[in-house]
Amino acid sequence: MPSLNKLILLVLPFLLNAESLKSLLDYAQNSNELIISKSILKDSKKSELKSSENNYYPTVDIGGFYQRYDEASPIMPGTTYSGYAKIGFDVYSGGKKSYTVKQKSDEHKASQFDFEATKKSTSLAIVQDFYNLKNLEASLSALKESLNAVKAQLERMQQFYDAQLATSDDVDRLQSAYDKNIYMIDSTSFEIYSMQKKLELRVGKTVESFDDSKFKKVAESGSDELDIIKSLRATKSSVLNASETIDSYYYPQVRVEDTYSLYGYQDESTLFPIEQLDNQNKIMATVNMRLIDFGAIGEAKEAVRLQADALGQQIVYQTKEQKMNQELSIKRIETAELNIKSSRSALKASTSALKTITEKYSAGIVDNVVYLDALSVNTESKSAYESSLNNLEMAYALYYFYRGKKLEEFLND
Repeated sequence: MPSLNKLILLVLPFLLNAESLKSLLDYAQNSNELIISKSILKDSKKSELKSSENNYYPTVDIGGFYQRYDEASPIMPGTTYSGYAKIGFDVYSGGKKSYTVKQKSDEHKASQFDFEATKKSTSLAIVQDFYNLKNLEASLSALKESLNAVKAQLERMQQFYDAQLATSDDVDRLQSAYDKNIYMIDSTSFEIYSMQKKLELRVGKTVESFDDSKFKKVAESGSDELDIIKSLRATKSSVLNASETIDSYYYPQVRVEDTYSLYGYQDESTLFPIEQLDNQNKIMATVNMRLIDFGAIGEAKEAVRLQADALGQQIVYQTKEQKMNQELSIKRIETAELNIKSSRSALKASTSALKTITEKYSAGIVDNVVYLDALSVNTESKSAYESSLNNLEMAYALYYFYRGKKLEEFLND
């Protein structure tokens, strides 16, 4: 009993600090640098949209100048300075402003969809890393059990050898199996370490241990379009609106400006005094329209239109790909469930066979070749069974992902 209490005290901190898959996904949403980058880009596009909307308002400029001649003329003062304020307003821009606002609005929508797509794809990558890590841990656990079994038989055979009841070949074969297990454990431990570091990079923090996590096993009748496809649609719309802004150059551009200026003078001529302006108000209306550009604008619009067509083809392809992956995800679940059933039967059979062969080996009825083969099969069966359970979880993750769902909403923990 004291040893049991000691073991509980040793393991308890790891259990308390174990991270569930849901907690990892939630943490990554605010800590993964790629997600943060997409969030910043989204805010940038929002500012661009606000800037284009503000172009509808009049502009106000202030300025001034200072001018000095070394020698004053009879009609011009030696020094002139001025300050002015100018209000300008675009009466008509050929639709450029409205289409620019639409373009920036679509770009903002696309950045929002990119942000969501990055969050979901990052979540899927974390889920896959999580269960791949679980698979490796299951392999490591099975290898350690196998190592303990081989070690016990090696120590037993060494005693027989010392008593001259066994040959050196019997000992060497077990020693070889023991050394191989040591290597496999070390190799698997390194894979676990590498996978854990990869997972920690995606999550954005160090993780000491992992809790068991399961997905809800429900059939989703509805399906949402993937965010990456929504982003492509918004991008295509923004490109088409950009093409409309190009057309605006063929329409009149009308702008009105009102400038009020104040003037001051020094070193004025006393020989022929001329009254100078103290202030001046200037109203100016300008109209500009492109007549001939030898097809430059037309070619520019055609180039943009072709970009939109290219995006349209990407949308068609990715829509087909999503539908294909939805169908495959259902088949993947069915295959995973069959694999669980098969690997469970294989584990049951290999465990029973190992027990029988171990008894026969201890009684000297079978040799160590038969025993080691049975032990190897049992080790692989344990690992395969645990992997089949984890693969079912990954299959459901892909099932929900390709239906446009948030994975964290379908976890039981």
